[in-house]
Amino acid sequence: MNRESLYRPGRIILLLLPMMCILLAVVYLLVRTFLFLILDYQWYEKIAALFLLFAEIFIVIHGIGYFLEIFHIVARGKGLVQTDEDPPPLETYPPVAIIVSSHNEPIEVVEDTLITFYNLAYPNKHIYFLDDTRYDLPGQDPDERRRYREAVNEMCQRIGVCLFRRQWRGAKAGMINDFLDYIEGKRKEGFECHDYSGVEKPEKEKYIVVFDADQNPLPQFVEPLVARMEANPRMAFIQTPQYYSNFEFNRIARASGLQQAVFYEYICEGKSLTDAMFCCGTNVIFRREALMDVGGFDETSVTEDFATSLKFHLNGWRSAYIGNVLAFGMGPEDLGGYFKQQFRWALGTVGLFRQVIGFFLHNPRQLAFVKWWEYFLSSTHYFIGLVFLIMVLFPLLYLFLNIPSYFARPEIYAIFFIPYFILTITIFFWTLRQRKYVFKDIIQGQLLMAITFPVYIKASILGLMGVKGTFGITPKAGALQLPLKALWIQLSMAALTFSAVIWGINRLIYERDPIAALIVNMCWCFYHFLILSSVLYFNNPEKG
Repeated sequence: MNRESLYRPGRIILLLLPMMCILLAVVYLLVRTFLFLILDYQWYEKIAALFLLFAEIFIVIHGIGYFLEIFHIVARGKGLVQTDEDPPPLETYPPVAIIVSSHNEPIEVVEDTLITFYNLAYPNKHIYFLDDTRYDLPGQDPDERRRYREAVNEMCQRIGVCLFRRQWRGAKAGMINDFLDYIEGKRKEGFECHDYSGVEKPEKEKYIVVFDADQNPLPQFVEPLVARMEANPRMAFIQTPQYYSNFEFNRIARASGLQQAVFYEYICEGKSLTDAMFCCGTNVIFRREALMDVGGFDETSVTEDFATSLKFHLNGWRSAYIGNVLAFGMGPEDLGGYFKQQFRWALGTVGLFRQVIGFFLHNPRQLAFVKWWEYFLSSTHYFIGLVFLIMVLFPLLYLFLNIPSYFARPEIYAIFFIPYFILTITIFFWTLRQRKYVFKDIIQGQLLMAITFPVYIKASILGLMGVKGTFGITPKAGALQLPLKALWIQLSMAALTFSAVIWGINRLIYERDPIAALIVNMCWCFYHFLILSSVLYFNNPEKG
């Protein structure tokens, strides 16, 4: 990059925008903290205000994290447009294992995936189906289990792939670790492999490409990733994005895909530029040597991919993210499936937060500060459920019980909060607009995340307690509405926020003072009512 492009006016503005957002956020937080410390209120009001301040600190810190990712992307010299340089050409084609681990997935879903594996345009590939289905659980219909097992055998033989089974343990992480032992030549009791491919394997696979059962890669998936791995011997893995093929036909799939898009755009790119990208479990290529170096996948976490990423970085391996959509799959199609998926992700991610803090306190120099920062942001993301609950509750406390928690006069609120809020929200939506996302779509993803707050709170508490949880697949059997009683928390909070608006109008009529504080809290309550009531919209998922 030449000096002229370095100092282009447009690029300087792009560099300044995220820095302005960060500056306003820090100034706002300092003012809020100062007012909290100096103003004299009742003890219970101080306690309430402390919780609100913690929630705002969380929001500001994660906002700073997002704008730093934007800064890193702009600083590389290519603006906000997504770019990808061509990888170096391959001179040889090292052997690659293409694997999918499946636990009782529908045969038709798995078959589609295996066929796309077969069509991958890479000459030295070996396809493995890791059948992790439990055939020995009590209470199952033995005839039904036998028919499913036979159908799996027939499918693998017909398509021509290797079928691997073992004695069940450790869900997906345990299955892949056992498979790694198998290709290393470490045969264990219960290992069973049927090679229906008819292809000789003169050497061990150098790379492992992992997909979920519903993820269908495009033919050109493997070669550019292998080329990048070959060019970077210390690269442990390269992650690619997920794209939901049912995006256009289902509200939940669409909104969850858009929620994912926020993550897979600037956040992943920024993490990759700082060598802090973590694995997302599917659509990813691993170096087998790196996996063996860290002892395989971490089996102590329900999000084994995230936990293993930390082990890679602690052991000096690198990671990367390539933003090209090279595979497509199915997103959750109803709130039940989406909540199940989010609970598992949140439980594992928050559970890793304890490890991140422990490793940092034990040896803070083991990773660069920017990597600790990125892991801190990622492992605390799902505390957003508790933060959202706090933000909903405190306007209610003021309107119903007259308990203040935001210690600031209206003019101070206008001077410091409004510019910070407007600029950060505007830049957030504007940056995503540069990637062709429209306002309505982005809002849908944010709404779906907001109404999931009870799931995030439960998962966060259990994760902090060290509860591991169990692995569960995202249902793929069609969309179902949840009974309203399953949504009682969201609906109750929606009713409370709407009631608070009515009560606020009553206070305006009869009390009249303080008018500004009453109006601001009423606005927040109505805003939260709109968010919470969207749960009814998402509970009718079959419409796109």
